[in-house]
Amino acid sequence: MPQYTSFNFDGTRQWNSRGRRLQSQGLRAGLEYVLGLSNSRVPLEEGTLERSGKVDVDGLEGSISYDTVYARRQHEELTWKHLPGRMAKYLEKSMNESREIILQMMAVPLRRWLRG
Repeated sequence: MPQYTSFNFDGTRQWNSRGRRLQSQGLRAGLEYVLGLSNSRVPLEEGTLERSGKVDVDGLEGSISYDTVYARRQHEELTWKHLPGRMAKYLEKSMNESREIILQMMAVPLRRWLRG
């Protein structure tokens, strides 16, 4: 089962289809940023876990997942030793540190559109 983290944008404002599409593009950019940060921290031996990381976005919902049989265990096992800079909780820490950046990245396409 893949190990993943989800991020939702639940705005109270009604968006038109172009606004939702632009927000979705911004969400994808934000999650790609988090994936890159997470990949720089993922435990590394052969690189299989790092290469299995991917971003999926459907409208204003998105997820980051690592699809190996050991992804969840690598993420959760705090007692395992890793190379310098590599760690357990690689995805969770990356997401928590990047929440504000994700929201800013989601706003960029909309700001460009509104300036038109």
